[in-house]
Amino acid sequence: MELTDTEIIERTLNGEPEAFNTLVRRWEHQIYSLAFRMLGRDEEAYDICQETFLSAYRNLSKFRGDSKFSSWLYRIAINCCHSRIRSPGHSDMSLDQQLENQGFEPVTDAENLTDGLQREQIAELVRRALAGLPPDMRQVIVMKEYQGLKFQEIADILNIPVSTVKTRLYTGLEQLKQRLSHLKTIL
Repeated sequence: MELTDTEIIERTLNGEPEAFNTLVRRWEHQIYSLAFRMLGRDEEAYDICQETFLSAYRNLSKFRGDSKFSSWLYRIAINCCHSRIRSPGHSDMSLDQQLENQGFEPVTDAENLTDGLQREQIAELVRRALAGLPPDMRQVIVMKEYQGLKFQEIADILNIPVSTVKTRLYTGLEQLKQRLSHLKTIL
Protein backbone atom coordinates (compact mmCIF):
# COMPACT_ATOMS: atom_id res chain seq x y z
CA MET A 1 0.00 0.00 0.00
CA GLU A 2 1.35 3.37 -1.05
CA LEU A 3 1.86 6.01 1.60
CA THR A 4 0.12 9.36 1.25
CA ASP A 5 2.11 12.57 0.99
CA THR A 6 1.01 13.44 4.53
CA GLU A 7 2.26 10.11 5.90
CA ILE A 8 5.61 10.57 4.15
CA ILE A 9 5.91 14.09 5.56
CA GLU A 10 5.20 12.76 9.05
CA ARG A 11 7.88 10.09 8.67
CA THR A 12 10.38 12.65 7.41
CA LEU A 13 9.66 15.01 10.30
CA ASN A 14 9.88 12.10 12.76
CA GLY A 15 13.48 11.35 11.89
CA GLU A 16 13.34 9.42 8.60
CA PRO A 17 14.88 11.93 6.17
CA GLU A 18 15.19 9.22 3.49
CA ALA A 19 11.38 9.08 3.35
CA PHE A 20 11.48 12.46 1.63
CA ASN A 21 13.04 10.74 -1.40
CA THR A 22 9.64 9.13 -1.99
CA LEU A 23 8.10 12.57 -2.34
CA VAL A 24 10.87 13.61 -4.70
CA ARG A 25 10.31 10.56 -6.92
CA ARG A 26 6.54 11.11 -6.80
CA TRP A 27 6.62 14.79 -7.79
CA GLU A 28 9.89 15.41 -9.66
CA HIS A 29 8.44 14.90 -13.14
CA GLN A 30 5.62 17.38 -12.56
CA ILE A 31 7.93 19.99 -11.01
CA TYR A 32 10.52 19.57 -13.78
CA SER A 33 7.78 19.86 -16.42
CA LEU A 34 6.43 23.04 -14.83
CA ALA A 35 9.90 24.58 -14.62
CA PHE A 36 10.77 23.61 -18.18
CA ARG A 37 7.62 25.16 -19.55
CA MET A 38 8.12 28.28 -17.45
CA LEU A 39 11.80 28.76 -18.31
CA GLY A 40 12.24 26.92 -21.60
CA ARG A 41 15.65 25.49 -20.82
CA ASP A 42 16.44 21.95 -19.75
CA GLU A 43 19.35 22.80 -17.46
CA GLU A 44 17.43 25.61 -15.75
CA ALA A 45 14.46 23.29 -15.23
CA TYR A 46 16.71 20.73 -13.52
CA ASP A 47 18.18 23.47 -11.32
CA ILE A 48 14.71 24.71 -10.36
CA CYS A 49 13.60 21.17 -9.63
CA GLN A 50 16.53 20.72 -7.25
CA GLU A 51 15.97 24.13 -5.65
CA THR A 52 12.29 23.34 -5.16
CA PHE A 53 12.88 20.05 -3.37
CA LEU A 54 15.74 21.44 -1.31
CA SER A 55 13.55 24.34 -0.18
CA ALA A 56 10.64 21.98 0.50
CA TYR A 57 12.86 19.72 2.61
CA ARG A 58 14.32 22.63 4.57
CA ASN A 59 10.86 24.11 5.20
CA LEU A 60 8.89 20.90 5.64
CA SER A 61 8.17 21.68 9.27
CA LYS A 62 6.41 24.88 8.09
CA PHE A 63 3.97 22.90 5.94
CA ARG A 64 0.73 23.17 7.92
CA GLY A 65 -1.41 20.92 5.78
CA ASP A 66 -3.97 23.65 5.08
CA SER A 67 -3.65 22.73 1.41
CA LYS A 68 -2.41 19.69 -0.45
CA PHE A 69 1.32 19.05 -0.37
CA SER A 70 1.36 19.28 -4.18
CA SER A 71 -0.12 22.81 -4.05
CA TRP A 72 2.55 23.86 -1.56
CA LEU A 73 5.27 22.28 -3.71
CA TYR A 74 3.99 23.94 -6.88
CA ARG A 75 4.01 27.30 -5.06
CA ILE A 76 7.67 26.79 -4.14
CA ALA A 77 8.50 25.86 -7.75
CA ILE A 78 6.65 28.91 -9.11
CA ASN A 79 8.55 31.15 -6.69
CA CYS A 80 11.86 29.58 -7.77
CA CYS A 81 10.94 30.13 -11.43
CA HIS A 82 10.02 33.76 -10.78
CA SER A 83 13.32 34.32 -9.01
CA ARG A 84 15.18 32.81 -11.95
CA ILE A 85 13.26 34.91 -14.47
CA ARG A 86 14.10 38.08 -12.52
CA SER A 87 17.76 37.13 -12.11
CA PRO A 88 20.48 38.88 -14.11
CA GLY A 89 21.53 36.91 -17.14
CA HIS A 90 18.17 35.24 -17.71
CA SER A 91 17.10 35.79 -21.30
CA ASP A 92 13.45 36.54 -21.86
CA MET A 93 13.63 37.36 -25.55
CA SER A 94 10.51 38.07 -27.51
CA LEU A 95 9.16 35.37 -29.79
CA ASP A 96 10.21 37.33 -32.87
CA GLN A 97 13.79 37.60 -31.59
CA GLN A 98 13.89 33.92 -30.73
CA LEU A 99 12.55 32.88 -34.11
CA GLU A 100 14.97 35.17 -35.91
CA ASN A 101 17.90 33.72 -33.94
CA GLN A 102 16.83 30.23 -34.97
CA GLY A 103 16.43 31.16 -38.63
CA PHE A 104 12.65 30.65 -38.67
CA GLU A 105 10.62 32.86 -40.95
CA PRO A 106 6.84 32.97 -41.08
CA VAL A 107 5.51 30.97 -44.00
CA THR A 108 2.08 31.76 -45.39
CA ASP A 109 1.73 28.92 -47.88
CA ALA A 110 0.20 25.98 -45.98
CA GLU A 111 1.70 23.33 -48.29
CA ASN A 112 5.20 24.74 -47.88
CA LEU A 113 4.68 25.01 -44.16
CA THR A 114 3.49 21.42 -43.90
CA ASP A 115 6.39 20.21 -46.02
CA GLY A 116 8.97 22.47 -44.34
CA LEU A 117 8.28 21.99 -40.66
CA GLN A 118 8.52 18.78 -38.73
CA ARG A 119 6.69 18.04 -35.49
CA GLU A 120 9.75 18.89 -33.42
CA GLN A 121 10.02 22.31 -35.03
CA ILE A 122 6.35 23.01 -34.34
CA ALA A 123 6.76 21.93 -30.74
CA GLU A 124 9.77 24.23 -30.46
CA LEU A 125 7.77 27.14 -31.88
CA VAL A 126 4.98 26.50 -29.39
CA ARG A 127 7.48 26.31 -26.54
CA ARG A 128 9.09 29.56 -27.62
CA ALA A 129 5.73 31.27 -28.04
CA LEU A 130 4.79 30.16 -24.55
CA ALA A 131 8.11 31.43 -23.21
CA GLY A 132 7.35 34.83 -24.74
CA LEU A 133 4.19 35.28 -22.68
CA PRO A 134 4.24 37.26 -19.45
CA PRO A 135 5.14 34.95 -16.53
CA ASP A 136 1.76 35.33 -14.79
CA MET A 137 -0.07 34.09 -17.90
CA ARG A 138 2.53 31.45 -18.72
CA GLN A 139 2.36 29.88 -15.26
CA VAL A 140 -1.44 29.59 -15.39
CA ILE A 141 -1.36 28.04 -18.87
CA VAL A 142 1.32 25.57 -17.81
CA MET A 143 -0.52 24.55 -14.64
CA LYS A 144 -3.90 24.21 -16.39
CA GLU A 145 -3.02 22.84 -19.81
CA TYR A 146 0.18 20.89 -19.11
CA GLN A 147 -0.14 19.94 -15.45
CA GLY A 148 -3.91 19.38 -15.61
CA LEU A 149 -4.67 21.30 -12.44
CA LYS A 150 -8.17 22.58 -11.72
CA PHE A 151 -8.93 26.29 -11.55
CA GLN A 152 -9.35 26.17 -7.76
CA GLU A 153 -6.02 24.35 -7.30
CA ILE A 154 -4.24 26.99 -9.37
CA ALA A 155 -5.96 29.76 -7.41
CA ASP A 156 -4.83 28.14 -4.15
CA ILE A 157 -1.25 27.71 -5.36
CA LEU A 158 -0.97 31.30 -6.59
CA ASN A 159 -3.11 32.77 -3.80
CA ILE A 160 -5.34 34.60 -6.28
CA PRO A 161 -9.09 34.44 -7.02
CA VAL A 162 -10.39 31.81 -9.45
CA SER A 163 -11.66 34.62 -11.69
CA THR A 164 -8.10 35.94 -12.01
CA VAL A 165 -6.86 32.45 -12.93
CA LYS A 166 -9.49 32.22 -15.66
CA THR A 167 -8.71 35.70 -16.98
CA ARG A 168 -4.98 34.96 -17.14
CA LEU A 169 -5.62 31.62 -18.81
CA TYR A 170 -7.94 32.94 -21.49
CA THR A 171 -5.90 36.07 -22.15
CA GLY A 172 -2.70 34.02 -22.31
CA LEU A 173 -4.24 31.46 -24.66
CA GLU A 174 -5.45 34.25 -26.92
CA GLN A 175 -1.96 35.77 -27.01
CA LEU A 176 -0.49 32.34 -27.69
CA LYS A 177 -2.98 31.84 -30.52
CA GLN A 178 -1.97 35.18 -32.04
CA ARG A 179 1.73 34.36 -31.77
CA LEU A 180 1.13 31.04 -33.51
CA SER A 181 -1.40 32.23 -36.07
CA HIS A 182 0.95 31.44 -38.95
CA LEU A 183 0.80 27.76 -37.91
CA LYS A 184 -2.98 27.50 -37.73
CA THR A 185 -3.30 25.25 -40.75
CA ILE A 186 -1.14 22.60 -39.10
CA LEU A 187 -2.22 22.97 -35.50
